Amino acid sequence: MTVRKKNPAFSIIVPVLNEKDGIQSFLQHVKDISAGESVELIMVDADPAGSTINKIRSGEATKLLSPRGRGMQMNRGADVAKGNVLLFLHADTFLPQNAFGYIKNALMDDAYVGGAFDLGIDSGRILLRLTAWCASLKHRMTRVPYGDQAIFIRSEFFRTIGGYHEVPLFEDVELMKRIKKLKKKINIIRYRTRTSPRKWEKEGALYTILRNWTLQVLYLLGASPEFLVKYYYGKKSYE
Repeated sequence: MTVRKKNPAFSIIVPVLNEKDGIQSFLQHVKDISAGESVELIMVDADPAGSTINKIRSGEATKLLSPRGRGMQMNRGADVAKGNVLLFLHADTFLPQNAFGYIKNALMDDAYVGGAFDLGIDSGRILLRLTAWCASLKHRMTRVPYGDQAIFIRSEFFRTIGGYHEVPLFEDVELMKRIKKLKKKINIIRYRTRTSPRKWEKEGALYTILRNWTLQVLYLLGASPEFLVKYYYGKKSYE
């Protein structure tokens, strides 16, 4: 993996918070998946102490601090990114093999400003596999992918539309709604990410699925992210 290259083709921007235990395996994955590609890796830590980025050796990535909130973190990374394409990747999400080749193919048509992959959940549980399949189908129909699908976007276009709105929840949905409103096209690639099942396992898969669907519907009906985030994280942990 080549980092801090003068004019890389891709900037991988990773918002992190309390990811120190799994960060080495993630870094190895990025190194393996980007072999032979011109990329830079930018890690943006929302912990003021930098507990995750302090585990990263010098030269492996550009390391930044940011206030908490994925929208703010990803914008902070995009501010210093030099790549022609910005790839926003969660630290618990792995890309499919040849991911960068698929992205290049997806953006060969200038009509597309960005895209994402289909969702995959790294679990053998039937309920979670069904969840991933249904989510991918929905996102293909709506053209509104979520962050754990590894959203990518042309850097010039991203900056033109003002980046992510720095809201506490659904920053990915809000960005895609703006892109649709501008009548721009995104390309959803028929290969899956492999995201950790931990958020479904922590509070129970069925509860998490129903809660997320409920919050998504409320958001689309007009409820504010500032209101909904307390029910996503739990009032006590959020406050």
